[in-house]
Amino acid sequence: METEKKIGAVTWVDLTVDDADGLKAFYKNVVGWKTSDVSMGDYNDYCMASPEDDVVRTGICHDRGSNIGMPPAWIMYVNVANLDESIAAVLEGGGEVINGPRKMGDKARYCIIKDPAGAYCGLFDHGD
Repeated sequence: METEKKIGAVTWVDLTVDDADGLKAFYKNVVGWKTSDVSMGDYNDYCMASPEDDVVRTGICHDRGSNIGMPPAWIMYVNVANLDESIAAVLEGGGEVINGPRKMGDKARYCIIKDPAGAYCGLFDHGD
């Protein structure tokens, strides 16, 4: 995944579904990803890593908790300079915010949007 905080770079990709356990196994068999558990309290979501270098490449999450209602689609997260300004531009441009904004860590914030064509993506502000 993109490790630099460049504006416009794709910084993460994940998938949220009803049965993350089953889909984790599917992609482990199809792609060869190694899996690691991410505790969400009473259930686990999953990080998926390359078997060649153990670099985490993506996540597979349950449609529960803060991820409830997320579309069952691979969602890329794009770095933006200012999340609030980007959200305003989404709304002005005919899109909608479908989840968030939410905090990640101390400074970062993100949300999931749907563009006017109906496609989903995440906007990620590192908060630097």
